[in-house]
Amino acid sequence: MILKRAVITGLGALTPIGSNVSAYWNGLTNGESGAGPITRFDPEKFKTRFACEVKNFDVEDYIDRKEARRMDPCTHYALVTADEAMKDAGLDVEKFNGDRAGVIWGSGIGGLKTFQEEVSYFAKGDGTPKFNPFFIPKMIADISAGFISIKYGLRGPNFATVSACASATNALVEALHYIRLGKADFIVAGGSEAAVTESGIGGFNSMKALSERNDDPKTASRPFDKDRDGFVLGEGGGCLIVEEYEHAKARGARIYAELVGGGFSADAHHITAPHPDGLGASRVMKLALEDAGLKVEDIDYINVHGTSTPLGDISESKAIIDVFGDHAYKLNISSTKSMTGHLLGAAGAVESIAAILAMQHGLIPPTINHFTDDENIDNRLNFTFNKAQQREITAAISNTFGFGGHNFSVVFRKVH
Repeated sequence: MILKRAVITGLGALTPIGSNVSAYWNGLTNGESGAGPITRFDPEKFKTRFACEVKNFDVEDYIDRKEARRMDPCTHYALVTADEAMKDAGLDVEKFNGDRAGVIWGSGIGGLKTFQEEVSYFAKGDGTPKFNPFFIPKMIADISAGFISIKYGLRGPNFATVSACASATNALVEALHYIRLGKADFIVAGGSEAAVTESGIGGFNSMKALSERNDDPKTASRPFDKDRDGFVLGEGGGCLIVEEYEHAKARGARIYAELVGGGFSADAHHITAPHPDGLGASRVMKLALEDAGLKVEDIDYINVHGTSTPLGDISESKAIIDVFGDHAYKLNISSTKSMTGHLLGAAGAVESIAAILAMQHGLIPPTINHFTDDENIDNRLNFTFNKAQQREITAAISNTFGFGGHNFSVVFRKVH
């Protein structure tokens, strides 16, 4: 069987450092931090009182007020980014075959705000069940894929991927498979998350996963720095149109990059901690390269998972050296989470967009907030600390790893 080629023809982003793709890229290249005091609720009694929130976002600028009330913010972010990506791709609902178009959307949690509000309301009552009729549809993680499909009449493959912080990359890998097998002409793929809530912050705080640098939020996300103390929670969404190459060519679409490979593995080690030697991370990158038909020397840039956790950053740096050997020291590596915070299930989408735009512009976004080298990390690696670096990029990898030991990597290449 001859596999078809998958290319990226549309992008959409809603992030803590930019509410569209252009603004997001400007934020990345300028090294902007999206962190600041939490405004979603009063965080005074929480150990962590800051996050990377989406800013200046009014859902009614995008979605009818009545309709928006029937959705969780997680779905708001999905619809907004999907709309930007569809327009960017030039996909006209009157001109494509909806039976040959689908949606694969990732979210690690789904409608957390909705769940928290409904259960809290019930708990404060007298035990009489008074639940919003939209409670369940607002909460479930797959509803974003449903809303996107309804809006654009996409009647092909439609489902959600839930792999914790690897969910959006999981969606991209699945989209690649469906395009390769000829099951669709294009897939709307990505992820969204809206976990900056009391339960989100409180839950991650109880795990000691979040930075508690309340006196200086903008420097709190510091991947690979000796004094990192946890990740900064982010929110938002990202969308990529994954399209069959000949279909894209026939309609004269602009092609950003080719999605040439995807890998997946499990650590099988611990529910939250990575394997200390990065065995799962090594394996997933090797599998992604094998799937792409590329050698380690073909890769110029890795957008790493790089969450700013004490164990995770060491594990991933070890994995890169294991996979790439001497070529590891010729790579550019960066963690854009240093700027956006950790968007959980949406991370893989916004970070894949960062990798693609880096390839487009020949510019590596930085890993900001580096102050002190960590003796446990090989600092001969080029982490692109603090300032963007110019570089011609032919191929790039984006890594995402999730609680439960879920690992996904995708490989993008310039179209030949």
